[in-house]
Amino acid sequence: MPAVTADTLTLPRFTVPLDARPRSVKRVTTAPQGHEGEGFPVRRAFAMIDQNDLDPFIHMDQMGEVEYAPGEPKGTPWHPHRGFETFTYLIDGQFLHQDSNGGGGVIDSGGTQYMTAGDGILHIETPPEHLVVSGGLFHGVQLWINLPKDKKRIAPQYQDLQGLDSTMVSSTDGGALVRVLAGTVDSFAGPGISHTPLAITHVTVAPGAEVEIPWRTDFNALAYVLSGSGFVGGDLRPVSTGQMAVLVDGDTVKLRAADSQESRSPNFDVFLIGGVPLRQPVFQYGPFVMSTKAEVIEAMEDFQAGRFGHIPADAIQPHRMN
Repeated sequence: MPAVTADTLTLPRFTVPLDARPRSVKRVTTAPQGHEGEGFPVRRAFAMIDQNDLDPFIHMDQMGEVEYAPGEPKGTPWHPHRGFETFTYLIDGQFLHQDSNGGGGVIDSGGTQYMTAGDGILHIETPPEHLVVSGGLFHGVQLWINLPKDKKRIAPQYQDLQGLDSTMVSSTDGGALVRVLAGTVDSFAGPGISHTPLAITHVTVAPGAEVEIPWRTDFNALAYVLSGSGFVGGDLRPVSTGQMAVLVDGDTVKLRAADSQESRSPNFDVFLIGGVPLRQPVFQYGPFVMSTKAEVIEAMEDFQAGRFGHIPADAIQPHRMN
């Protein structure tokens, strides 16, 4: 799991007060597996978790980790969104993005595309032709972030964030690397600009090492294990690949890696996220996340009437091998 790495001994450190209180684990869930888009494998990270614990987040998939044979890589065809933001973080592989608002680019390993659907947008995420032909490793995360009801119809926006744009911080002893991808953790701000206060991070902890990360008390905290095994929270609850821990009541998040890891997962990798809960009504139907059923019906009608924009004349399309 390369993502983007750095020499942890030269990075800045978090400041953890002596009287800091690590959050405890409310519950641990195991993500069921399924398929998304054109058929790529995913783990449904938020399954079986109450929406009150997830708010302001709506949906999260771990995409892969999968080693594709030639001709197998898949993405998602053109599709609509309204009322929220999508955050796609690519750990291994490469994706192409294009949308009806003029946004687009290449997401490389360690990079992120942060798209505000807002009033309505059409977009596509698909592997480039050369990767479809060659196959290869693919691994990433897609997170859906709710927009406050007074911002659900704002103008769409696209942020192309490469891996080296991330802010990187280390634990005190250098045994852990924290990539701040969006929002703010302690005094460290990531490159992604959100419309609600949040923090999105990828934490890598070496075997036997531990990190304590300052965490705003008004944020929720969700720790999803991308790979490896370890412990989370002040009570050091054991967790492993594909499991999510909901953390409550404290001002830091503690992560500790198990002393030994599997050869396929040499470190304990955690996608740690949180934000200020919106505590607003949510009505979701497929790719539309609004406040009421009437607003979702309006979104469907607007999409069908072409009010989300149009697929560009030079639109990229999924590559098919003959």
